[in-house]
Parts: sequence; structure tokens; C-alpha cells
Amino acid sequence: MKSWRPLDSISLIRTKLSVLVGGSVIIAVAIGGSGWRVGWPLWFRIVASVAIGLAVMRLVSGGITSPLREMASAARAMADGDYSQRIRATSRDEVGQLAEAFNDMSTKLAEVDRQRRDLVANASHELRTPIAALQAMIENLVDGVSEADAAYVETMQAQVLRLAKLVDQLMSLSRLDSGETPLHIESVPLTGLIERSVDEFQWHHPESTVAIDVRPEGLAVDVDEILMHRVLMNLLENAARHGAPPFAVTATATVANAVGGSDQQSVQLVVSDCGPGIPASEANRVFERFQRLDQARRSGGSGLGLAIAAGIVERHGGHLEVRPNLPSGCQMVINLPRDASP
Repeated sequence: MKSWRPLDSISLIRTKLSVLVGGSVIIAVAIGGSGWRVGWPLWFRIVASVAIGLAVMRLVSGGITSPLREMASAARAMADGDYSQRIRATSRDEVGQLAEAFNDMSTKLAEVDRQRRDLVANASHELRTPIAALQAMIENLVDGVSEADAAYVETMQAQVLRLAKLVDQLMSLSRLDSGETPLHIESVPLTGLIERSVDEFQWHHPESTVAIDVRPEGLAVDVDEILMHRVLMNLLENAARHGAPPFAVTATATVANAVGGSDQQSVQLVVSDCGPGIPASEANRVFERFQRLDQARRSGGSGLGLAIAAGIVERHGGHLEVRPNLPSGCQMVINLPRDASP
């Protein structure tokens, strides 16, 4: 049942209390004066004034304290795992502000709980596939159905590597979420960073060529070199898996107008391909965990690589975005401040 809240328009709780006390005194005086005129005895006038004043104070004060009671009840429900509780935040005072903050917290906790449940469900599903394959292959060996030839062992090794990679990705996401991924920031020349990443990529994909363009020459950025190398490798592998050649990595320095009117330098690293691209409606979803487009599902990706890359870039104070690579293909754009810091 909703409580009566006649003082919700007042923005300060101390003003509400002053109005409440003042109103009760006025009511008591009015009742005492009226009772004196009609001949009520003194003791009856006092009792009536106090009783009616207390009744009015109780009625009106219930509207002041009801959000607190609702919050206490909602907090108990949230402790039991029910994050759907919301407080009626109609008051403009400090209690109303607290109720709004409580509702915002409830919404965020509900979203975190949903993400946690989705992560557990998706991780269980992804882990089950290589584990089931390994179990079946080992059982075939034990039963003598299959022989442990080189091809069979290589297939088992591939499943083990897939399992190990998924576990490593889950651990990386956990560290990023908890802020436990340390950043070792140093000034890194981008030409060397990109060339090392491209060389490693081409060692795995010898048939692929990658164009490199860094402007101006000698461009450097403050980053954790190992983590940024991982981001570039992830984006290159993603381009090879889901896109099509030719591939390119470009790095340019840009100047943006920062808050306060000062110019702030930033760096853009772009990994591009000429494949089918990513639909605009899916551009933001590709960074969500375990979210894969149709072609990504067919390629067997886990759906965690881009989420990890985006998390690393955000730890550097930047952001990762998707752009079309006209006339066809996709661009993964890393936006970083020149003086990135944790």
C-alpha cells in the first residue's frame, strides 16, 4: 500500500521536519483554542491536542520514512538474489536522492548478475565441446576402436589447445574485470610494435601480406607493449579468420579538442581487411562476450577475443570501434591517447 506523501515537493529533509513540527504545533494550538471556547476541560484539551498532533505527525512522517522502509525490504530481497526490487522515488529531498541511487544500483546489479549467469552458461557450453571430443577420442583408444596414429594424436592435441586457449581467455577476462591486469606503461615506437605483430601474424599465415603505414615516422605512444601486441595480434587473426585480403595496419596521430579548449593528441591504429564486413546493426555486439556473427560461428571462434581486446584498450584509456572499409571490408579502429595511463 502506497503511503501519503504530501511533502515530496520539498527538497530538504530538515525543511520537511520543520514544517511537520510547525504544523503539529499549529494544530495543537487550534484545537486547544477551539476546546476552550466550547468549554472543554483543560486536561481534555491537552490530551486531544497531543493525540491529534501525534496522529497528523505519524500520518505525514510515514511519507518521509517510507522510502527507507522500502529500501530495507528491497535490500533483504536483494540479499536473497532478487534484483528486481525498485523504490518509489518521488521525493526531492535527500531520501529521494538515496532512493534513486538505490534503484540505479539495483539496475546495475541486475545487469551484472545477468552477465554472470550468461558467462557461466556460455563458458560451460564452450568448454563442454572440446572436453566431449577428447573424452570420446580417449574412450575410442581405450576400447581399441581407434589407433593412436599421428593424425589421431594431432586431432587430440588440437582439442587440448582449443581448451587451453579458452581457459586462458576466460582468465584474461576475469583479470580485466577485476582490474588485476597490471599495465607497464612505456613509450613504444609504433613502427616496431606493428612490424613485430605483423611478422608473428605472417609466421602463422605465410600466404598473407599486410601493408604497414605509420604517419608521421617515429610516431610513439605510451602503452603496455605486450598487451598492445596482443590486441594487434587478435585483430589481425580476426581479420584473417573472418575477412579477406589484402590486409593493412595503419597508425596516425590525430589532434582532438579536449575539455577546456586545449588540444589533446591521440593515436589511431587501424586494422583493415576487404572481406564481407560487419553489418552496422552488429557493430557494437561484436565486442560482447560470446557474441559471434554467423561467419564467426562457422569458423569456430570462441567469441571472447574482441571482448578481451576492447578491455585492454579501455584499460589504456582508449576505445575500440568498428568502421566499414569502403568499398568492402571492415576496419577495427584502436583509439588511444598519446599519454595513455592506467
